[in-house]
Order: sequence, then structure tokens, then C-alpha cells
Amino acid sequence: MAKLQTLKSRISTVPSRLSSIQSGSWRTSKASSTARGYGYRWQKERSAYLVEHPFCAYCLREAGISYQQDAVEIGLQCTAAGIGLPYAQVVDHIEAHRGDVQLFWDQRNWQSLCATHHSRDKQREELGL
Repeated sequence: MAKLQTLKSRISTVPSRLSSIQSGSWRTSKASSTARGYGYRWQKERSAYLVEHPFCAYCLREAGISYQQDAVEIGLQCTAAGIGLPYAQVVDHIEAHRGDVQLFWDQRNWQSLCATHHSRDKQREELGL
């Protein structure tokens, strides 16, 4: 009986499609969130921003609803479209601030997002996927 020979693996390692965070990034820092700017002042500003901008910008965009109208009109359009109100939980920096204090506090660079869009779609955009 012939001896079986081991076949070399035909499966090569597949490179990861997700790039990891660069070492030296402000996100990999051992500094606390407070030291990175997300302290009491940020919590107050974030809460106030979400009161004024309660809906997820990405959810509204996907539904074809303009964010540039009052909350009542947005609610009526969501109801007419048969979708629930897309409440946001996160204040996101449109352009990543990467530790730039001025960009961090510039409210023109803020947008309200739901947790799903912030954790999934926004991260993909930042990674260039």
C-alpha cells in the first residue's frame, strides 16, 4: 500500500481587510478618556447637543429625510415613511480630531448618530473601507 504524502496547504493566509489602529495614535494612548477631552465638560456639551439634535444624521439620510427642519416635521416624515424615530445616542466628530482641541470643540464638526451607525458605518468610513 502506498504511503500518503502530506499535501502542502493550498490555503494561504488572507490579509485582514480591517486595518488596525496605528500605534502612537491618540486612541491607543494609556491616558484616560477625561485626559483625552471626554470629561465633565464634554458630557454636558454632548447632552445639550443631543437635546437640540436628537436624530441620527445617517438614519435620516438613508430615509431621504432632511435634517434641516424641526423635530415635529422630521417625526411626521418618519411616520409617513413607516419608520420609527431614529434617535441618536452619540455625538460624533465629522472630521476626526486626532487630539486637535480646537477641532474637538468645534460644534460645526459634530453630528448626532445612533450607536449602530457610529460603531459600524462611521468606523468603516474612517478606515477607508
